Amino acid sequence: MSAILHALEDRVKDALWALSSCVCQQSAKVKINGRTFKIIKVLGEGGFSFVYLAQDENSGRQFALKKIRCPTGSEGVKEAMREVEAYRRFKHPNIIRILDSAVVQDPDGEGKIVYLFLPLYKRGNIQDAINNHVVNGTHFSEQEMLRLFKGTCEAIRAMHTYRAPIGASVPNAASSSRGSRAPEPAQNLPRPAHHGDDDDDDDEDDHSFPQPDGDDDGGYSYDGSSVPLVTRKRVEEHGDTVFEGDEELGRIQEQQNHTGETEVVPYAHRDLKPGNIMIADDGAPILMDFGSAIKARIPIQNRSQALVQQDVAAEQSTMSYRAPELYDVKTDTTLDEKVDIWSLGCTLYAMAYSHSPFEDPQITEQGGSMAMAVLNAKYRHPTSSAYSQGFKELVDSMLKADPQERPDIHKVIEMTDQVLRSLA
Repeated sequence: MSAILHALEDRVKDALWALSSCVCQQSAKVKINGRTFKIIKVLGEGGFSFVYLAQDENSGRQFALKKIRCPTGSEGVKEAMREVEAYRRFKHPNIIRILDSAVVQDPDGEGKIVYLFLPLYKRGNIQDAINNHVVNGTHFSEQEMLRLFKGTCEAIRAMHTYRAPIGASVPNAASSSRGSRAPEPAQNLPRPAHHGDDDDDDDEDDHSFPQPDGDDDGGYSYDGSSVPLVTRKRVEEHGDTVFEGDEELGRIQEQQNHTGETEVVPYAHRDLKPGNIMIADDGAPILMDFGSAIKARIPIQNRSQALVQQDVAAEQSTMSYRAPELYDVKTDTTLDEKVDIWSLGCTLYAMAYSHSPFEDPQITEQGGSMAMAVLNAKYRHPTSSAYSQGFKELVDSMLKADPQERPDIHKVIEMTDQVLRSLA
């Protein structure tokens, strides 16, 4: 009960901080890594975290600043840093990159605060685009929809085919839980700088942030040359300890030059949905929100392990996009990356018809349960659908109740290419 009260107290503090900047016309400010940022507004919020629109007072550049409160101290910081590691682990043009991070002492409490700097998107996310189509009575063209979907699949392929050094040990966040949800994305959340920027000072400003590195075991998602490391120091500011790059990321950097043999260690995103796919200035889809990303393959040997996985999924994976094997985890099975394939099917369906296949109003109006609909893969395409038969078959191939019947990510991309060619 005490932990719940502390969490509520922290949420009230953050809300009042954001509200004061609007009501009193005085912008809240925060100093991180030697730079002062003005907090403009709240973009999203979760159990222990808020995402703010923040502006660098020096350059005027704006960022999405994610603030994660860690009331439990070092243990909370360690869990928060798993998300930072996930952002740095996967290097791909369709995956968001982290610009900077820092750990500071919470001035209003005994715990610490982890700050994550992410680039700012101006075009919002795919859910925003879906909402705009609903309001305007329009819809995605099939070609545009499949292009966005294919780019998202390529980001997922980078996760499902991730290569790590043989013998490396990466913590799997599925075994422990913060008891919190990552903030729901809102319009104008992070936009990656590598897709272009309109600010004249962006190039110079980018160099002041460390660039994404490999993960703590030196692994990478694809064969790209690593950016030179930035040596950073610890500084003291106003009694708070600010780790420029922080100690946890220092450990990542020290081990990133591993040159030994690697093996495929698939990761699953575990919360794929339209709201977690941003749209860059050039129209490219950018996958974000890795707070629930974990090693994909999890053996379930007993009922206790099954219940743990059900609880983690219920907490971290959005219900209407969650795979059936996460609703009812069976013993003597292995959860794997096919959970993302199901979510991809739901996402593509939502892009076409404005909602998840299991958010069908007709099902709920008739007293149907979403969980039962998911477990039985009970859904249908609208009779008025204007999309091709190939498109429908692509969606249907991913929405199989049995994960073994779903295609892997390579096959999904191949099938998407086939449908795109048929439309040319």
